[in-house]
Amino acid sequence: MTVLGLRERKKQQTRKLIYETAARLFAERGFDSVTVAEIAHEAEVSEVTVFNYFPTKDDLSFGGMEFFEDKLIEAVRSRAPGTSVLGAFREPVIDGLPRLETDEAAQLIVKSAAMINASPSLQVRERELIARYTEVLARLLADEGGAEPDDVEAWGVATALMGGQRALVAYVRARVLAGVRGPALVEQARSQATRVFARLNRGLASYTPGRD
Repeated sequence: MTVLGLRERKKQQTRKLIYETAARLFAERGFDSVTVAEIAHEAEVSEVTVFNYFPTKDDLSFGGMEFFEDKLIEAVRSRAPGTSVLGAFREPVIDGLPRLETDEAAQLIVKSAAMINASPSLQVRERELIARYTEVLARLLADEGGAEPDDVEAWGVATALMGGQRALVAYVRARVLAGVRGPALVEQARSQATRVFARLNRGLASYTPGRD
């Protein structure tokens, strides 16, 4: 287990503060109506600090997504010897589902979906982030297996895992917009997640590059 130093913990706290401030302002007034200067003022940091953590305004909209994707990558990177890539990747996805039960989570999904659907630039940015994290995972797997960065097997596994997780995100978003809430949302999301990972497991259960 990696223990973060004081400096790194402070950086993570600042990043989280900026993201949460931006998310609140976007929810209150809409993405296009909020400036980076206003976010910096509310978070009590400089605009330069905001851009150090989030290079573009679009990045501020996806801080939560990036936090979770980072968690998935780290789960794979730090998995125990003999643990499959799929098993490590699946765990934080399944463990995170109970949080969907709260009204706060549902409202956040509704507001986020509305904001993304109304902004072509945010839709592009979301696709770019998915592609970026797929590449990060693929390169990690290739490196573990002693393969070249463009190894097709590693990319295929990374694409399958990230594709399943993002399909689950899209499903949850659609169900929330359709009015599903609380335990029913969690139950339906868990059923979908269990099915997709079971399907992937038939081909990926033994995939443990460099961890045998």
